[in-house]
Amino acid sequence: MNLLETIYTAADAVRSRMGQYQPEVGIVLGSGLGKLADDIEDPIVIPYREIPGFPVSTAIGHKNNFIIGTLSGKCVIAMQGRIHYYDGYPMSMVTLPIRVMKVLGIQYLLVSNAAGGTNLDFHVGDLMVITDHINGLPNPLIGPNLDEFGPRFPDMTRPYDPKLIGMVDQIAAEKGINLRKGVYYALTGPCYETPAEYACFRRYGADAVGMSTTPEVIVARHSGIPCFGISVITDVAHATEDADYVTDGAAIVAAADAAADRMSILFKTLLERL
Repeated sequence: MNLLETIYTAADAVRSRMGQYQPEVGIVLGSGLGKLADDIEDPIVIPYREIPGFPVSTAIGHKNNFIIGTLSGKCVIAMQGRIHYYDGYPMSMVTLPIRVMKVLGIQYLLVSNAAGGTNLDFHVGDLMVITDHINGLPNPLIGPNLDEFGPRFPDMTRPYDPKLIGMVDQIAAEKGINLRKGVYYALTGPCYETPAEYACFRRYGADAVGMSTTPEVIVARHSGIPCFGISVITDVAHATEDADYVTDGAAIVAAADAAADRMSILFKTLLERL
């Protein structure tokens, strides 16, 4: 089965189980947004393992489900756990869920992630609106272009939609939520970065670094879908100066969970206004 067949077969399988729902917004419930799934009304849960040709995530805390339902008055299709390149899949599979959501009709893509703060002004628990990115992962558009989805050379001048960023700025001001803004650098993982790498990425212009998001956004933008992304800062570069510091996966998950309420407020209010 070629890639196009895989996309449309998976989309047909999801469509056959979602009843009368017509998804308007796709959401990647990355770190810090997992609890948002509990607020989706009248949910239909479709495990990835039950979708033909679909990959599954090996990341801690990722439940590997599509959840389709209503959130803040919008019909959403949410990924409860994303696919990472470090899971061992080719980029066509890492980004397969985004293309499936495109076929199902989404008009916006909202994404979240956990990230290490390379900006020395950042602190654990900060929320950083992604204004741009540096993609250090293999580009998901390498290979024959899928003309049905977008052009061979898509524009990436504004990968994160300025209108959506402005709306979230307004929401944050109204709700008293402090936001950072910055550039997200994506790497393969799965090991965490060394102190020298943190310093290097900071010189490159990165404010935060992680192991996801950019492939999803590139594929969404290839298809003309406006994107909004936010990172919860779960560890910071300046902490590595402590002699006994180690980057701990459980601590990162805990820090992301601690930001869940603020992130949920931002996303649910944004959905109300779309």
